[in-house]
Amino acid sequence: MHWRVLPSLASIFLVCVSSSFAVELSSINVEDGWKLTIETRDVAIYSRPHTDSRLKEFRAIGPIDAPTYAVHAVIDDFENYPKFMPYTTECRLIKRDGDSIVGYQRLSPKICADRDYTLRVWKNSWPAPEGLVFVSHWTPANELGPPEKKGVVRVKVCEGGWLLEPDGAIKTRATYSVYTDSVGIPSFIANRASQTGISRLFAALRKQVKDPKYALRAGL
Repeated sequence: MHWRVLPSLASIFLVCVSSSFAVELSSINVEDGWKLTIETRDVAIYSRPHTDSRLKEFRAIGPIDAPTYAVHAVIDDFENYPKFMPYTTECRLIKRDGDSIVGYQRLSPKICADRDYTLRVWKNSWPAPEGLVFVSHWTPANELGPPEKKGVVRVKVCEGGWLLEPDGAIKTRATYSVYTDSVGIPSFIANRASQTGISRLFAALRKQVKDPKYALRAGL
């Protein structure tokens, strides 16, 4: 009896947490400190100061000409990130753990030494009038990944998420949020690099989602 009830309660809890996170992600309020930093036809990037840090928290919103399930399939293609995601040189799935996954990533930005981290990512979805809404969010889980490597900077702070909302039957309104540390990089350089990296991230998604395998994978 208990084994039937507990998974249901866990699912309800996950839906509530994910829905609250989605609502928080979808809001850009100047009263919360958000300021428009860059706006193009492809993406609008907002930033706000982070408590006790010169580094900024970023949130970006942009349209993608593909349904949410296909965009989600690209984001979910974690182990193939080195083939299409900016700066990514290594990705490894550590484990699947209930409603989350744990994965390791190593990045090679041009402006600094390589850096790596292990993240735990929670994912959820639910139906909306025009399609499925997908939400994911992540926090550091370095203790579950490989040990630190010589010559590679270990990132200790990396929090963020994706919100994919249908904008009609074949378009997606994508919201990306991130806050991370920048060990060894001056804050003003790190903040500018984050803006560039986010723009490249959206461009990579738009290019990769054109591959029909993602629509097929989502259908399967």
